[in-house]
Amino acid sequence: MPATRHAANSPNTNHSQLDPMIAAQRHSHDPRKFSIPVANSMNPSEEELPPYPDAENATIGLDHKPGAKIHYTYYPASSRKGVTNPFSQTMIVYLNGLMSTRTSWDKSIQSFLEKRIVGRLPYPGLLSYDRYGQGNSDRDPHDKEPQPCHGHDAVSAVQDLKQLILQIWREHLDIAHPTHFPCLIFVANSIGCALARLFTQHYPGTVSGLLFLDSIMANSDQQSIWPDPDAADFSEHTLPEGVSVEELRDTRQKYKEIFHPDVPNMEGLSRKNLAKLLPHDDAPRLEGYLGKGPYLTVVGHDWETFAEQSFSGTLHIPKLLTMTYANPAWRRYNEGLTRITDEGRCIGPIVAVDCGHFIQSDGPGFVSDELVSLLDRVVNRVEQVSERGGT
Repeated sequence: MPATRHAANSPNTNHSQLDPMIAAQRHSHDPRKFSIPVANSMNPSEEELPPYPDAENATIGLDHKPGAKIHYTYYPASSRKGVTNPFSQTMIVYLNGLMSTRTSWDKSIQSFLEKRIVGRLPYPGLLSYDRYGQGNSDRDPHDKEPQPCHGHDAVSAVQDLKQLILQIWREHLDIAHPTHFPCLIFVANSIGCALARLFTQHYPGTVSGLLFLDSIMANSDQQSIWPDPDAADFSEHTLPEGVSVEELRDTRQKYKEIFHPDVPNMEGLSRKNLAKLLPHDDAPRLEGYLGKGPYLTVVGHDWETFAEQSFSGTLHIPKLLTMTYANPAWRRYNEGLTRITDEGRCIGPIVAVDCGHFIQSDGPGFVSDELVSLLDRVVNRVEQVSERGGT
């Protein structure tokens, strides 16, 4: 059966699904075995692909927090003799959610690099890392209480990120074309999207692109998206058919116990003041590279997939409740996010088909496709439609 276009997919996603060569390259762990015909080549099948970059897996101590190590993975920007890389002064930085680590990006990074290498296209440096208290990194040395705790907030995490980028950039600086700080593209999931927003606010002019993957609803306590069955004005007749008041009450309680901002976490990253830091989904307007709004792609989870994962996982939330309350609230929040940059510079909200909240884990190829599209917009400065489809 031939592949078909899906309304919620980006043009690049559809293109790669329709082209079997690209589909094969996407799933290959050795892009060198594929070759693309090159103009004026007498034997294109033997054309050598650019080398696959070696990952630098290492630790670093931040200057302002000595004694504690952050683990990171870095891929240098592509370099080919006689070929100018428009991204030589750019860095892509991946920002984790609370419940994931830098390894969650590995497959999407590999997919992205394979696409660029097979297409003989340049790419920036890529950085993924574990924040303090995540993965292999040490806990934040400024946290005073044992984990789980509310040791530091999002502003502190953003300041750490700025210092990390600065030190990584100094170590990998292109001496021939030096800059003090790279032009940044953030690929972020969950609370990572909030950190990307705060970074862009605190350091205007540094960010050229943002790819938001199911952003946290930063101004929500996560419990209030569900009606309160004990409120005086609540009517059980408003519930979807087949869902009981007790199931609703149980769902609210689970969200309060796990996702409420008052709940501490092993990372030590407090969300208590997140709603004050980011009170609106559609503001403030961000200032990116060269004073313009950054190019932005807003992606939401697949409603059915998220509802199924919420039901089959440890929470066991009835699917009808997720479909009736959580999914629409998240969609409204994503719609607001599309207005935090200049008009014409945002795409979305689009749907990551068959993906739940951790889109990079469920759809690494989708993430790499959207990043390729974002890079094209950044380097070509092309005008984009505000939405490509999907509900």
